[in-house]
Amino acid sequence: MTRTIAAQRNFFTRPVLALSAATLLVTTACTDMNQNDGRQNTRTGALGGATFGAIAGAALSKDSKKGAIIGAAAGALAGAAYGDYLDRQEAALRGQLGNNVQIVNTGDRLIVTMPQDILFATDSATLRADLTGDLATVARSLNEYPNTTVQVIGHTDNTGDAGYNQQLSARRANSVANVLVQNGVSSGRIQSFGRGEDQPRASNLTPEGRAQNRRVEIVILPNA
Repeated sequence: MTRTIAAQRNFFTRPVLALSAATLLVTTACTDMNQNDGRQNTRTGALGGATFGAIAGAALSKDSKKGAIIGAAAGALAGAAYGDYLDRQEAALRGQLGNNVQIVNTGDRLIVTMPQDILFATDSATLRADLTGDLATVARSLNEYPNTTVQVIGHTDNTGDAGYNQQLSARRANSVANVLVQNGVSSGRIQSFGRGEDQPRASNLTPEGRAQNRRVEIVILPNA
């Protein structure tokens, strides 16, 4: 009975020690988090990796404190590498793409958003031949950073029939994906699909809001 109680205490104590070690690492590293040097996601990845690594290390090691420290260090290295990959690709894309293209780095993915108006005519899934330069630029970036998978997602506003909007968004996503493949990106890295009018970014009650909702997103996900 005594051994059972001790084992239970050890089981619940390890995560606490792990979290304590991870918290110390996070507190130490947070002093640099506000630096605006384009490396925020490298640091975020390191912090997230350290926390996960500490918990995993404590749970798997007989010496929970030592395991937490080793796990945190290993996790920080992996997380930093993950974040650094995104930071470098984001910086490269920002220097190459036009001002109409929006890039958001969430820390675990890049979301490159292209408004419909710079890709398609109204009610069309045929790419405008004179406006595909940005897609070629994205393709070059994807080839330079090959350790990623790509989701191409089409979106519409809520004007017209929802079923038709769904099909149109999917056809537009396929058109964009095809251009990426034509520019050398492996088709095995790309998934394309449409969301129709289901995921608006803004209100559909105004022309400005509807314009924001008509878009194609290229989501870049580093491989684990």
